[in-house]
Amino acid sequence: MSHLNDMALFVEVARAKSFRKAAEAVGMPNSTLSRRISELEKAIGLRLLHRTTRKIELTEAGQLYYERSKRIVDEARLAHEQLGAMLEQPSGVLRVSLPVDFATLYLTPIIADFARHCPGITFEFDLTPRRVDLVAEPFDVAIRIGKLEDSSLIARLIGRHSRHLYASPGYIETSGEPATPADLAEHECVCMPKVTTWTLHQGMNKVDVSVGGRFTLNSVGMTRALAVNDQGIALLAEKIVADDLASGRLRRVLPEWQGSSVSIHAVTETRLIPAKTQRFIEFLSSRLMEA
Repeated sequence: MSHLNDMALFVEVARAKSFRKAAEAVGMPNSTLSRRISELEKAIGLRLLHRTTRKIELTEAGQLYYERSKRIVDEARLAHEQLGAMLEQPSGVLRVSLPVDFATLYLTPIIADFARHCPGITFEFDLTPRRVDLVAEPFDVAIRIGKLEDSSLIARLIGRHSRHLYASPGYIETSGEPATPADLAEHECVCMPKVTTWTLHQGMNKVDVSVGGRFTLNSVGMTRALAVNDQGIALLAEKIVADDLASGRLRRVLPEWQGSSVSIHAVTETRLIPAKTQRFIEFLSSRLMEA
């Protein structure tokens, strides 16, 4: 790899036909530049330059090496210029893994707004419940909710959602309304698999309450729908049920208490991400952090 850097230095010297001018152009001491070219000649095994006190000239080998090297250096420079242009106006295909319910119930209008801001980007979304393999599969970023597994992947916190207890007016009319967190043990609670306890907070106070019911499922969307259809009390993010609250389909239960907040992360394989991915993550973060 060092030979490629020396190749670029040689091209500067050959263009300028002067070590001094080339050294000024690249911001390097004249003596260092001369030494680097000498080391390049030793590595190649041929003299590339005729040096005199008045000028330098290319040898036959130097002329051939210059013609080949110039194309390589110019291609590299063009690549950097094109990448710079991408930073100004991101483009290309953005491949994203998204949680099904969170994307359909909440993220869709935010993503649509991002698409309007960045017309050069096209989108491929994977909304399956599985955790995609960011190393083996061609995804640019995965949006993940909740606690992350330990891994070598790069996770950026882009938002938090507070959670509260909700039930329908029909359920409350039939089953009554809990007055304290302990009362939840006597109610139908729509829970995630393997969840038998909800942790609730009231200021500095915290309490763990036993919960259970007829429905156990791993879908936020269906949990919300069951709560709307009078099947129990659900612990959900406020943004997910905003329309139901506004329409009166759901009501807050134990309004002075709330569940633990849920973290939202953007996960990538590496910190070195293209502009399209960087802009997408920044846009989501700006919307989710203010939510």
